[in-house]
Amino acid sequence: MIVAVNDPSGSHQRRSPGSARRARSSGGGRTRVRMTGKERREQLLEVGRTLFAERGYEGTSVEEIAAQARVSKPVVYEHFGGKEGLYAVVVDREMRMLLDMVNGALTGGHPRELLEEAAFALLDYIDQSTDGFRILVRDSPVAQSTGMFASLISDIARQVEDILGREFKARGFDPKLAPMYSQMLVGMVALTGQWWLDVRKPKKSEVAAHLVNLAWNGLEGMEPKPRLIGRRKV
Repeated sequence: MIVAVNDPSGSHQRRSPGSARRARSSGGGRTRVRMTGKERREQLLEVGRTLFAERGYEGTSVEEIAAQARVSKPVVYEHFGGKEGLYAVVVDREMRMLLDMVNGALTGGHPRELLEEAAFALLDYIDQSTDGFRILVRDSPVAQSTGMFASLISDIARQVEDILGREFKARGFDPKLAPMYSQMLVGMVALTGQWWLDVRKPKKSEVAAHLVNLAWNGLEGMEPKPRLIGRRKV
């Protein structure tokens, strides 16, 4: 079915009901296209992610999220059940993104190169998803352990635990200590990344080199000028 729409010039335009529903006039003759449910959900997630990174969970309200997205509060509740639900989805997405980046980076054969790749993966994530990392390093108010930064560190540590275990066994060390050492290594990298998030000096490759220098050589055997041995140089 086609409906006629009056034009200010006095002529008539013919528009389908579907296009009439999608376009709604606003001030200054501008039109705004109505989002699909999926598009609206993604928009709310992006708005919430930005606000949570800037102000934290407690400093962000449903009213602010709705205002930024230019929707009513009930729309936020309809999609996520409230601020808690929106925050939980944002945190889950960021954790999966970081874990996927770490898993995808661990391709080297030499243990030192694997350590370099793990350090680069976290620093790359900070570069590419700064808002997401700011959210992850805050204490989660949601009543679930998956939102805590400590839980994230443990998840990443489990990815390198087997690698350390094999290296310990080959060198005559107790492989049962590998889980503890994996927590130490990942914690060191994660906390350094949290510091680097704001200072951004020195450059990423230098931070990775010094992290590996300390972890691989120890304080006694530290190289005066650490270098990277893998393919990744910048």
